Amino acid sequence: MRGHVISFLVTAMLLPQVASAQLVTSFRGFRLEGNVGADRFKAEGDKNTKFGYGGTGGFDGLIGDKIVVGVEGSYWRPNKGTVTCGELNGGALCQASSHELGAAIRVGYLVTPALLVFGKGGYVNDTQRNSFLSGAGLYYVNGNIVGPGYSAVDRYSTDGYQGGGGVEYSVTPMLYVNGQYVYSRYDDHTSRQRAMLGIGIRFK
Repeated sequence: MRGHVISFLVTAMLLPQVASAQLVTSFRGFRLEGNVGADRFKAEGDKNTKFGYGGTGGFDGLIGDKIVVGVEGSYWRPNKGTVTCGELNGGALCQASSHELGAAIRVGYLVTPALLVFGKGGYVNDTQRNSFLSGAGLYYVNGNIVGPGYSAVDRYSTDGYQGGGGVEYSVTPMLYVNGQYVYSRYDDHTSRQRAMLGIGIRFK
């Protein structure tokens, strides 16, 4: 009888801890997060680093006790756009990136009940702008000869892929923080690197 009483008391003491651990490690449901960090855009061998910000929304689910699988959509914008400029025939050729939209699959492993290590990959679309400002000399453009001071602008979007990874920590069952690195490569041979910090909320 005494053994049954002791077993009951031990189980009663452990149940709240087990329930708390399961709640922290659920990592399932919808999530929304804000992101800030460094943005490095590279074009034609030139690169420029600026502060950037954005947001991510997604859905996560558990496979077993340790594997987290999810999908996400993201928006990223460097502050006032990231611009790289190089010299072309005596003029300045600049390429700018204004914002990126992305969709990715994320797969992670629970190192501890509250710590997730993850990797992700997917699709991106970047809005860009090319501009040319002529310097010294004459240029032949669309059948016309133009001189110093001529400028032209071309706006467009380009597709590409993204890949990266990071760590995520559950502060509470709803609140989490993360840090991640993401590399994006676009079809026009430009690229972007992002080192970001995030804070988010889970809706279960």
